[in-house]
Amino acid sequence: MSTISLCMIVKNEEAVLARCLESVRDLVDEIVLVDTGSTDGTKIVAARYTNRIYDFPWRDDFAAARNFSFEQASMDYCLWLDADDLLLPADREKFRAMKETLLPQADVVMLPYHTAFDSEGRPTFSYYRERVVRNDPRWRWRGAVHEAITPSGLVLYAAAAVTHRKEGPGDPDRNLRIFEGLLTPGQALEPREQFYYGRELFYHQRYKEAVQALSAFLEEDGGWVENQIEACRVLSRCLTALGRDGEALRALLRSLAYDLPRAEVCCEVGEWWFRREDWRRAAYWYELALACRRDDASGAFVSPDCYGYLPCIQLCVCRWHLGDREGAAAWNERAGQYKPRDPAYLSNRDFFARGELPGGE
Repeated sequence: MSTISLCMIVKNEEAVLARCLESVRDLVDEIVLVDTGSTDGTKIVAARYTNRIYDFPWRDDFAAARNFSFEQASMDYCLWLDADDLLLPADREKFRAMKETLLPQADVVMLPYHTAFDSEGRPTFSYYRERVVRNDPRWRWRGAVHEAITPSGLVLYAAAAVTHRKEGPGDPDRNLRIFEGLLTPGQALEPREQFYYGRELFYHQRYKEAVQALSAFLEEDGGWVENQIEACRVLSRCLTALGRDGEALRALLRSLAYDLPRAEVCCEVGEWWFRREDWRRAAYWYELALACRRDDASGAFVSPDCYGYLPCIQLCVCRWHLGDREGAAAWNERAGQYKPRDPAYLSNRDFFARGELPGGE
């Protein structure tokens, strides 16, 4: 069976590192840990699991640090995780199955990455990442921040999800600081970097600058289609924050020029009309969201609720306001099929029993 090196870069992760390593220690053949300047007990925790601990002076370049970790690996494949990642029990078994069925033929194995969750622990935000890669210089990281390995060769997909459970705020300014450091000497950003730079500006509520950065990205050639669609969504939110609502709608509709509609976009267009109490147009877009095919393997940022629960609960409200009480109740029951213990669904059932107005999201 093919062997795997777990390669990690860490800094001040003593609170979560053991949780991560316990979840994978028996799934890998080697643990390589690269410390970029910890001042807590990270290395003490790491030493309980491996003696392959290295120091790497941090220089605001994630790709450089990750490539250094890969260079220390001695097994057939490299698996990368962050310290606040873990594999849940069901995903551990799927990972074992992946090793047996996809290796050694695969060059890159894409695994789901779950990064946000509802109150019952179900993923509300997910996307695929290049998670297990052949230990070969042809597969290395690029990008000082939001670094990535370009999938190439034989790329296969597996179901073993990595769960991201962040503890604490971290450094919320780090990514933007790195981008601005790249721009200081006049270095031009690559299209992917330009997209993420615009998104970081949005996160920091620097909406005017985000609009400029995202608009520049959309005008460039060479952007990845999923980033282009996501850029339209983020641009729309920036314009909404600036009070430019008409432009916000046009930004969402611009995404339709890049590919077939995504349910995430349809739900946001539906919400635009919903806020204006135009129930007929809102209902149209929520119904369109339900007709969209979910394709996690596209690499898109996927919000599972947009393909089921969210449009159903919103259609309940829309149909009520359009005078269709029976249809509203039916949509609420359909929403309940996705989330039977959801408070909005349960409240709506009571509202219908009393003849009151149902609630949506």
